[in-house]
Amino acid sequence: MTDSTLLSALLIGLAGSVHCVGMCGGIVTSFTFMLPKNRNPYPFLLAYNIGRISAYAVAGAIAGSLGSLVTLSPYLNPQILPVIGGVFMFLMGLYIGRWSNLLTQVERMGGYFWRMISPLSKKLIPIKHPIYALPYGMVWGWLPCGLVYSTLSWSVSTGDPLSGFITMLFFGLGTLPVMLAMGGTAKELRELLNKSVVRQSIAILLCSFGLILIANAIHTW
Repeated sequence: MTDSTLLSALLIGLAGSVHCVGMCGGIVTSFTFMLPKNRNPYPFLLAYNIGRISAYAVAGAIAGSLGSLVTLSPYLNPQILPVIGGVFMFLMGLYIGRWSNLLTQVERMGGYFWRMISPLSKKLIPIKHPIYALPYGMVWGWLPCGLVYSTLSWSVSTGDPLSGFITMLFFGLGTLPVMLAMGGTAKELRELLNKSVVRQSIAILLCSFGLILIANAIHTW
């Protein structure tokens, strides 16, 4: 795994945060209302996001393990993995740009697992201390999300559990600034990122990255 790969994962998380605002903004806002009154919300928000990013990293390790099975198969070309990752990243760009909703079908596929684990979060309420916010975030980290699934497909292409873990860790860190900011400035941030020029610029960036992944994979096929 190269430094450029980690930087790319970080930037994808940062750029894709526009999706986080739309999908998770309400969740974070609700979370802040559950916190004890007259308490600084940021330790709670930080713990919640550490839990969320930890869930991403674990999912990345699982995805990398699945990818390793493909690399060991004598019947499959390993280059199919980055092609799949590139396709998902391209679809994510189309989704953020509001040019296609194909990725919503992928999000629905994760709905069954989410319905199984989501009741666990209710057992952690009320959130009296930041330590309670950590497992709460770990549960919500499994919320079906096209952005996460797109990056997970890239983790699969690493063909290695550790590389998949680190890829999703850096992706999660990329989403952290916006997710923390939503705890205090959700309305202003949502208005900014929902502007057409901002969304479409980010969408073009993600589409371009997806096409680069596909082109590089085909070049070395």
